[in-house]
Amino acid sequence: MTKAGVCRRGAALGLALLAACSTGGCGGPGADPSPAGGNSPSPTATSPAELCTRLIGYWSRRALTGDTYGDYQSMGLSDGQYEILRTVVDAARAERARAGDAAAGRLIDRRARTACEKRYRDGGPTGGPWG
Repeated sequence: MTKAGVCRRGAALGLALLAACSTGGCGGPGADPSPAGGNSPSPTATSPAELCTRLIGYWSRRALTGDTYGDYQSMGLSDGQYEILRTVVDAARAERARAGDAAAGRLIDRRARTACEKRYRDGGPTGGPWG
């Protein structure tokens, strides 16, 4: 077979494979052929505000029980997130003394979400590289 024949056969095989995969022939049973890539390990990204809320909620609960260590960097927080944490924990301590642990937990959730949504309302922090 000539070199041109091999190239034509390779091109034809490539086109056939491309056509088969584009019609859902690749990916195995149950594979999602959508452009979003249903086989992706992370189909949705966590927003900065949601990530902040989770971090603040976690560390606030730990701080409330006295189970923390290190500084804000060892907690994975920015300086701005640490300010939110301190404010939330102070309010949660007062709420726990007034109404108990469950009320303090609800306050943590509310305050963390509100402060983080405000902080990331435009998509990112506003205060320099450590924001």
